[in-house]
Amino acid sequence: MFRWTPEATREQKERVKEELGRLPGLIQQVRAYHIGEDLGLAGDINFDFAVAADFDDLAGYLAYRENAEHRKIVETFIQPIVGARGAVQYEI
Repeated sequence: MFRWTPEATREQKERVKEELGRLPGLIQQVRAYHIGEDLGLAGDINFDFAVAADFDDLAGYLAYRENAEHRKIVETFIQPIVGARGAVQYEI
């Protein structure tokens, strides 16, 4: 989950969605991938954007996390506008 900085533009936020949306087609270990903006139902207390990804196993997650294109997207498009990040990895 991400909370964007107040300075983040609509164009930057849309670019994050576009770039992240490419990853399932590039990383074969991704089984399900959902991204989206908060609906604003709880006011200002929620994060602004979330990513939910499913993998068959830990190795699949690690392949995603360490993928060069994923790292480039994080460094180029997300890090410049992220004010806070929250993450949880869990096993079912």
